[in-house]
Amino acid sequence: QVQLVESGGGLVQAGGSLRLSCAASGLPFRSYVMGWFRQAPGKERDIVAIVNWGLADTYYADSVKGRFTISRDNAKNTVYLRMNSLKAEDTAVYYCAAGKRFRLDSQWDFWGQGTQVTVSS
Repeated sequence: QVQLVESGGGLVQAGGSLRLSCAASGLPFRSYVMGWFRQAPGKERDIVAIVNWGLADTYYADSVKGRFTISRDNAKNTVYLRMNSLKAEDTAVYYCAAGKRFRLDSQWDFWGQGTQVTVSS
């Protein structure tokens, strides 16, 4: 049974930082591309960042470039999202996803339950 469990969300003031974690189990983690998505109230779920198996390739949405960093620790089966200089518009539920392909749409194989990030202005 595959499980992706996010943690690290919370309430932070604008300009602050958070680090999200996603612990994976039940899948060959090193073989999966990992991504972070977010969904704000009333909006679609959008890609935030992606990292491939060996960290050689990453992708960032334009809205987070230069502020967010995705990384992974294959020994710990964990993917991280470091978020700096947070803005009110970053407020959303953040989801971790695992897939076999590097893709920008939401057709990923496995999803976490999400963690809320709220940025107060």
